[in-house]
Amino acid sequence: MKLLLVEDECKLSGALAHILKRSGYSVDIAEDGNTGLEMAATGFYDIIILDRMLPVRNGISLLKEFRSLGFNTPVLILTAKDSQNDLIEGLDAGADDYVVKPFSTDELLARLRALTRRKSKDFVGDTISAAGLTLNPLRGDVVKGNSVIHLSVKESLLLDLLMRNLGQVITKERILEKVWGYNSDTDIASVDLYIHYLRKKLGVKNIITVRGVGYYLHGANDVQ
Repeated sequence: MKLLLVEDECKLSGALAHILKRSGYSVDIAEDGNTGLEMAATGFYDIIILDRMLPVRNGISLLKEFRSLGFNTPVLILTAKDSQNDLIEGLDAGADDYVVKPFSTDELLARLRALTRRKSKDFVGDTISAAGLTLNPLRGDVVKGNSVIHLSVKESLLLDLLMRNLGQVITKERILEKVWGYNSDTDIASVDLYIHYLRKKLGVKNIITVRGVGYYLHGANDVQ
């Protein structure tokens, strides 16, 4: 599971990232509100942990704009403000949960597990269909005709991106950012490799290469 931690206190963000990674999460860090919004808007993260007090743009402003863009990624706010008005403001802005500093790591992890369960329930039965394929992003299963094909996590994320942008060219850079993450060290060649995996596993001809740019999914599987 991929988390985005938006926190400007370096010691705290480093300590939290270490704890979260030991607990099985993959973590990216943003140190100011504008960077946090830019990274969050990639749509790649399963949960966002958001500090309320941030440089450049505060957490409430970030969250309001994030929700106005239509994203429903669960957001957990971290804050030193513990008044009822502050809590209400955060929840009204679109937060899913709220943890007051100082907090125990056990409490934070428990709240993340609760958000994960809630998110999983929200996605049950949520499928996307395009170009003769039906993908269940949660399970990573694709139905093609009478066949059910299981994809790896990265393959599923890649296909989901192509299907949701049917007919639109997606650059390799955007694919890398969306599938592997904003701060990933993965080489751009991985995009080509996973496109090859998808074509072979699905047996399709309609994942089209735009040389020097990227890829798109054509609406029909009879492309030569």
